[in-house]
Amino acid sequence: MNMEHKSRLKFCLIPLVVVVVIGQATTDNYSNLNGQSDFAWASYYSDHMVLQREPSRAVVWGYGDVGANVTVSVYPSEKGKVYQSIVQTGPAGKGVWKVTLDAMPAGGPHTVEAVQTTAGRRLSLVLKDVLFGDVWLCSGQSNMVFTIKYTTNASAEIARAADYPHIRLFTADLAKSDSPLYDLHSILQPWAVASPESISGPSNATFNRGYFSAVCWFFGRDLYDNITVPIGLVVSAYGGTCVEAWSPPEVMKTCNVTGTTSGMNRVENAPHKPAASHLGSDEDSWEADVITNHPRLHNSALWNAMIHPILNMTLKGVIWYQGEANAVYNETDVYGCMFTNMISTWRSGFHLGSGGQTEPVFPFGFVQLSVSSTEDFPELRWSQTNGHGSVPNPDMPRVFMAVAMDLERSHAAGVHPRDKQDVGSRLLLGARAVAYGEDVVFQGPLPTAVKVSSSANTMEVLYNMTMGGTLRLEVRNPDGFEICCSSQENSCEPTSSTWMPAKIIGHTESTVTVSTSTCAKHVTSWQYEWAPTPCSFKQCAIYCQETQLPAPPFRGKVS
Repeated sequence: MNMEHKSRLKFCLIPLVVVVVIGQATTDNYSNLNGQSDFAWASYYSDHMVLQREPSRAVVWGYGDVGANVTVSVYPSEKGKVYQSIVQTGPAGKGVWKVTLDAMPAGGPHTVEAVQTTAGRRLSLVLKDVLFGDVWLCSGQSNMVFTIKYTTNASAEIARAADYPHIRLFTADLAKSDSPLYDLHSILQPWAVASPESISGPSNATFNRGYFSAVCWFFGRDLYDNITVPIGLVVSAYGGTCVEAWSPPEVMKTCNVTGTTSGMNRVENAPHKPAASHLGSDEDSWEADVITNHPRLHNSALWNAMIHPILNMTLKGVIWYQGEANAVYNETDVYGCMFTNMISTWRSGFHLGSGGQTEPVFPFGFVQLSVSSTEDFPELRWSQTNGHGSVPNPDMPRVFMAVAMDLERSHAAGVHPRDKQDVGSRLLLGARAVAYGEDVVFQGPLPTAVKVSSSANTMEVLYNMTMGGTLRLEVRNPDGFEICCSSQENSCEPTSSTWMPAKIIGHTESTVTVSTSTCAKHVTSWQYEWAPTPCSFKQCAIYCQETQLPAPPFRGKVS
């Protein structure tokens, strides 16, 4: 059997190099902040922050008077080391300094002090209540922005935040730029200790404007429960945006993406315009919102303004929830190339920007698209894995995925399911395996072989149920499979073929038997849960009985 591990286009992965200027800042930001000198922290350093723990080393940087000496100290510290830097000339004469701390064990609180000395003059900056732990960046579009106060069981979830003072939160404000910035233009939420107030603000917040990100919070909270070290969660996300806006120019070149604006701005040239579907009383029509309420973004506009400025930050990993906008504008064929190479450039960028402290192939988790009325969602889900159907795969090493196609509780929620708790817990399983090396099952059942019996009018699909010990399939409903019925062998061309539903008629612990009796011709291909909204809440066809994880959508050929 040919499992068809590639999508319609064979995407070429080309090593990409990002040139990062370390510790520079835009000339219009953070100038003369104390009225006397340019001595200041970079924008995302403040009290209550989390710096990356050992074995990595955290980077600390800021601004100062060119030529001045800057020392940085961490209290308490077993070594009592003093770190030295000379303020160097940055863009337009702006002075910058940077130090890389020694590897620090998880814990705290610590005080970090920076002192600038020049011409006998001494200035001091102090960060208080600093913890060392694991720092995760959370990025993407509206489902990552989606705030906790709009989730299922929101009041109880918000109240629980008081139990997690060792989780710290930071949210970058929305920004775009036609050229790379070297510090954040503005901050929506400075570093804050997790509390009911810090995860549910401001008072006028909407589902896609405010803090804190529900997916980011539930992932971080579950992660803290698992590893019990301080967790820093950094949100840099922007609703209604395409992957092109989050990617550096090298990605567009590699993937042969032409034009200067992201897909959301090419709506007039799209094969079809999206139809509006209401998302609930607290949400606007999502597809209409993409078109009317979001600014026209140039390619790389968010890479420039919301990712490039934080490349000096040492990270443990990234989680990502995006793709809906690209599906709306029928950009599924190029998405696999764009997403795969975006991950590659982010990895090289953070590695170089942190002076080699962020791992060169750091863990990257993403959420496979949930549900929608948009017809291209199934193709986009497939493209998110670059045509493999699952991750990690040869094109996407150290990548993990949370399947979300079965997490819609109400059709009114539309493309923004309110159940973000299950998304967070499924992401955590991937992080435990990929980022932390735990021996846990983090994927649902994956098909390994298919056998068609013409005489019995059946198709048997074998799943990998020996992962992490012997596991068992669970079939929750008989629907979900489709077969390509063709008048020609080994072909599934539209002119000679028809996709037909195929019922599950039996299963064992590792095999599903599907009826092909509706096809009197040749069964040449098959696909599973290939629909914009394939099933109701946690009622897709196939799950792992022990882990309750769903089988991801899949397609394959029959040899």
